[in-house]
Amino acid sequence: MSQPEPAHPLLSVIVPVYNERRTIDALLNKVLAVPVDKEILVVDGASEDGTREILENFRGTPRVRLIFQKRRKGRGNALKLGLRLARGRVIIFQDADLELDPNDYPALLEPILDGRADVVFGSRFLHDKPRMTFLQYWGNKAINWSVNVLYRRELGRLWLTDVETCYQVFRQECLRGARIRNNDFAFTVELTVQLILRGFRIVEIPISYFPRGRAEGKKVRWADGVASLWTLMIIRLTGK
Repeated sequence: MSQPEPAHPLLSVIVPVYNERRTIDALLNKVLAVPVDKEILVVDGASEDGTREILENFRGTPRVRLIFQKRRKGRGNALKLGLRLARGRVIIFQDADLELDPNDYPALLEPILDGRADVVFGSRFLHDKPRMTFLQYWGNKAINWSVNVLYRRELGRLWLTDVETCYQVFRQECLRGARIRNNDFAFTVELTVQLILRGFRIVEIPISYFPRGRAEGKKVRWADGVASLWTLMIIRLTGK
């Protein structure tokens, strides 16, 4: 069993951003207000809607680091860049769309801080059925089922309910030496599989979820689900 983390380890919050001018200011203020020791790494993927200008208002803000990419390379690429620059003992991903509530950070950190887990997933499915479109709901269910069946041996008694969650929290050392190929939304499921194959203890806890639709800038498409399923199969067949 891993030793408990220090009582107040530095948390690296990695925020991938692309065209989120409607929510980015509120989101960053929410993250800044969470009472944990943290750094916030904002990776902007060449936004074109005024997001960058809003982010410039946070330049010089203590604990906020702004990284501007010259061209859009995908959510997964932004997360990988954030991981390379992160200095915290513990990592969490935070999308900029306000679907998830940063006030859940303390509960997400608790199993890692007290030594019960190496990895924590915030699950949207542990409370009542989340408010999603038909396609989004059953797409998530299909990917969850695929992970649990394909990686049954490694998971043992654990049955994961939300492998596509944004709230993946883990000790930085969990990804030491890992190579993640996907640069888009399939990054999330590839990371999940890497953590499973490496044998880390995973715990899920329920989180708050406030879904948004296409009109509000929702970017995930059905093709992203297909790419995630393809990634699962390839890793299971090739072992890498």
